[in-house]
Amino acid sequence: SIMARLRMAAGVNLARSLGLKDGWFTMASISLVWASSITAVAPTALFSITALFNSRYAKNYKRLELIHTEFSNLGQIIQTKELDGKVNGIILDLGVSSPQLDTPERGFSFTTNGPLDMRMNTQQQILTAKQWLAEATENQIIQVLRDFGEERFAKRIAKAIVTTRQQQPITTTGHLASIIATANPAWESNKHPATRSFMAIRMQINQELNELKAILPIALRALTTGGRLLVISFHSLEDRIVKHFFKQQARGQDVPKEIPITHTHSRPKLKLITSAVTPTVTEINNNPRSRSAKLRVAEKLA
Repeated sequence: SIMARLRMAAGVNLARSLGLKDGWFTMASISLVWASSITAVAPTALFSITALFNSRYAKNYKRLELIHTEFSNLGQIIQTKELDGKVNGIILDLGVSSPQLDTPERGFSFTTNGPLDMRMNTQQQILTAKQWLAEATENQIIQVLRDFGEERFAKRIAKAIVTTRQQQPITTTGHLASIIATANPAWESNKHPATRSFMAIRMQINQELNELKAILPIALRALTTGGRLLVISFHSLEDRIVKHFFKQQARGQDVPKEIPITHTHSRPKLKLITSAVTPTVTEINNNPRSRSAKLRVAEKLA
């Protein structure tokens, strides 16, 4: 299990969502690992969610502190709390909660109509999906759909978006989904034709890959010797970044092959605990959205 791979006395749980339904993952971190303290950091922890957690768990889970901010701010948080190099475990959950995806007002859903927002943190002053789609060039849209969504019809969809916005503004998820569906000539079985495009635009709006690249070295510095970093990703590009970072830190410094030094002398910073762990059939049946999840674990060396 995830918790069996984490040994933690003081830890940090970073998640794109703390869980609108019941926050089970954060609570499990406290209940099962016997942590002396857990700081939960989430860009999607809206004030209403923070209030829910405080009212539901504050009395029983006094070790839990919720912080509403971006992942890349972890370094400042660790420094302020004087925990640099003292954290025994960090869980980095890159998933988005189902209730958030299904809430029309958040602008993530292509199945229900709502405003085109897609910001993880609605308090953050960044472009909404509506604003980005109105300003981005056709080539920029193509690149985002192709790079982040791996959308093979990126050119067709981008052209349709640009053509439509010249006639009328694209302001709702329903309108955008309709444009994409019409432009997509080959729908995948059991998948909405707008799935890849919506995911790609969301990743662009929130700079999700850049946030991930920024947080990994910060998390490594925050860990104590023997501390473990667990990362749960839901996208091949995210997993690729995590896999590369873990392998690079486990390999140590890059030196020319002709230089006769041992692996120890290259000063590796991480030890790989497990290769990618994926959900079981039972887990996928219970939660279909977990089908793309991958868990990687590494332990900090001296």
